Amino acid sequence: MVGMSRTLELSPNAHINKSLLDKYMALPMPDGKIQATYIWIDGTGENVRCKDRTLDFIPQSPSELPIWNYDGSSTYQAEGSNSDVYLHPVAIYRDPFRRGNNILVLCETYRYDGTPTESNKRKACLEVCERAAEEQPWFGIEQEYTLLDVDGRPLGWPKNGFPGPQGPYYCGVGADKVYARDIVDAHYRACLYAGVKICGTNAEVMPAQWEYQVGPCEGIQIGDDLWMSRFLLHRVAEEFGIVATLDPKPMQGDWNGAGAHTNVSTKTMREPGGLAEIENAISKLAKCHERHIRAYDPNGGKDNERRLTGKHETSSIHDFNAGVANRGCSIRIPRGVSDQGFGYFEDRRPSSNCDPYSVAEAILRTIILNE
Repeated sequence: MVGMSRTLELSPNAHINKSLLDKYMALPMPDGKIQATYIWIDGTGENVRCKDRTLDFIPQSPSELPIWNYDGSSTYQAEGSNSDVYLHPVAIYRDPFRRGNNILVLCETYRYDGTPTESNKRKACLEVCERAAEEQPWFGIEQEYTLLDVDGRPLGWPKNGFPGPQGPYYCGVGADKVYARDIVDAHYRACLYAGVKICGTNAEVMPAQWEYQVGPCEGIQIGDDLWMSRFLLHRVAEEFGIVATLDPKPMQGDWNGAGAHTNVSTKTMREPGGLAEIENAISKLAKCHERHIRAYDPNGGKDNERRLTGKHETSSIHDFNAGVANRGCSIRIPRGVSDQGFGYFEDRRPSSNCDPYSVAEAILRTIILNE
């Protein structure tokens, strides 16, 4: 494990004796006090920030929590001359790091005049989800990511070369095939404890690349749970002194990129005969391909352009196509769905660093609201 030992040499976090923290975390909390970590998306549209506060009550819903603020000039969301940005709590999760009654709080971000910041895609998504609620849209997202050493090299890769070609790594087992399963298992358990609807995980095609799946979630929950799962991923990796990147093409060359394949169904699609509705939805998506590409990564398609090349289990960013069990298509209908005649479809275009709120909003506008 040359890569792991190299990480221990380079990462400041890896030098910290974690056991020293235990005696402090074992200190009893004062009666009625809890710690709340407020979490939000910064101005990049793909990174999360957080800060903590003490509460003297245990909230039962986000509406009970105080609105807070932060320096938006330090998060690419405001000018220094008018820097306050406001945090509006929208979802509460259990805190797997502090445990007890302590909580994680997902927040929307608003300017001083009450308008959402540019990176607040949740507000518009929620409005669309509410309008489409009668069709009970379900989403499941396959979040791919890559583990990096702190020098930016994929974990476990030779420092002056490359690992063997892709083939043995997908769902692999063994020290020569997978790296840092400890992080994957810790993240999985942290998500379950927190209340994120994580439903699975596996090693991916490129060495040091992994995937986990969130869902099925109805409506806005897919965005909330996926963003919280990303926070937990970065937070867990931080403790191990390793970087988790959502870059959709972290290594150029003959290596797979990273996506956020999005599985979608409506009430009609899930009922017998629903395949016809799936095919109808695909026809609608075909007419809006360019709009969806712009919505499927935070940089309007520029990040995805490096990944959607028509190679490495992708369709070209310039083309729209669909097929049964075909991972080289824009839209894949699973073989089992085709055989039974109802179920869901998979949109393979969203990039690993997509905003799930933007993805869900775009899909619902196209296939349900006909906008």
